[in-house]
Amino acid sequence: MKVAIVGATGLVGNVMTRVLEERRFPVTEFMPVASERSIGKEVTFGDRPYSVIGMEEAVGRRPDIALFSAGGSTSMEWAPKFADAGSIVIDNSSAWRMDPSIRLVVPEINAHLLGPQDRIIANPNCSTIQMVMVLAPLHRQYGIARIVVSTYQSITGTGVKAVRQYEMERNDFTLEPVQMAYPWPIFGNCLPHCDVFMDNAYTREEMKLVHETRKILDAPEIGITATAVRVPVQGGHSEAVNVQFRQPFRLEDVREILVRTPGVTVMDDPAHNLYPMPLTAHQRDDVFVGRLRMDESQAQTLNAWIVADNLRKGAATNAVQIAEHMVARGLVGTIPADKIHT
Repeated sequence: MKVAIVGATGLVGNVMTRVLEERRFPVTEFMPVASERSIGKEVTFGDRPYSVIGMEEAVGRRPDIALFSAGGSTSMEWAPKFADAGSIVIDNSSAWRMDPSIRLVVPEINAHLLGPQDRIIANPNCSTIQMVMVLAPLHRQYGIARIVVSTYQSITGTGVKAVRQYEMERNDFTLEPVQMAYPWPIFGNCLPHCDVFMDNAYTREEMKLVHETRKILDAPEIGITATAVRVPVQGGHSEAVNVQFRQPFRLEDVREILVRTPGVTVMDDPAHNLYPMPLTAHQRDDVFVGRLRMDESQAQTLNAWIVADNLRKGAATNAVQIAEHMVARGLVGTIPADKIHT
């Protein structure tokens, strides 16, 4: 089982490496891959150092699985080349998510749709993954009419540059100056600005929550509106979600459904100050939900607070789980390279 991590020196790439180790993924040949400026650097996997290789060499070595976390333009250029060489590409960028021919997968929800023809698979956005993990089982039971979501997103979702900006500001700029990731300070601040602003005055991050949620749930009719906020936190993303259902529900039934949902942990005991926080989710793979309560201003509507580690279930762990599913289904290496359609 030859496994490549494209973008191995980045934040998500590092976590992908750790998750492969932790979950004992059956790697027989490990390939850390990155841009030319990182070629020759070392990445440790399984207590052994591996030298970073470039894209051309990685394609030539024909990995069985290529986990991509190297940005959208890199994925658009290189994912088809890996797929044509026989690899299953699991891509963490936004490049392929809304392509109608590409599956957008959260394994607990829709991995059963994957087949041998799926050689490029899209990993959803981190904030989308944690929300649909909680909402998918409720949608199956009650049908969702509308979602209003406000996110409180970790700086790690932006990448290493944002973490360095935060650390510099936290230390009163006594550290060596770094390139700013944000247009304003992030330490001690909140920025209602995740990704770039679009023509409709929403940010791209907000529209990802709209379009990706509809695609994953196969429910284009759901009304969704989002506000995404960057906060000075490193442990994970948080979301305040208000969801209106088409059918009436009882709060105790909602809680029971979520308790039974794999990958979801219910922490909902306000009387004892028990509710999810980024500190709760940090370096853990579950999605945590609490503050479950009826919306007293609107019928058939639920409020929930959802938290997850955006680098793990929001990115690396979800990608590795997709790879595990493909291996378990016997879908790795099942199509000769000259028969693959991408």
